[in-house]
Amino acid sequence: MVAHPMADVGKPKSSYVRAAKTVFWSFFGIRRKADYQADVTQLKPVQVIVAGLLGVIMLVGVLVLLVYLVTR
Repeated sequence: MVAHPMADVGKPKSSYVRAAKTVFWSFFGIRRKADYQADVTQLKPVQVIVAGLLGVIMLVGVLVLLVYLVTR
């Protein structure tokens, strides 16, 4: 299947998926310098903040669920 030539028109260069990946790997402290440089140039601060808040909410939710299951 051939991609439409106008498929990339109007798409932002940065995405929330990339921001989510950035936050995920940052939680573990694992970042390559090349990836960091690419993220700095492509991601907007709002995207990283939203992804970070969602990541923290998910992490806390999983921890609460684990504690609930263990103490039940």
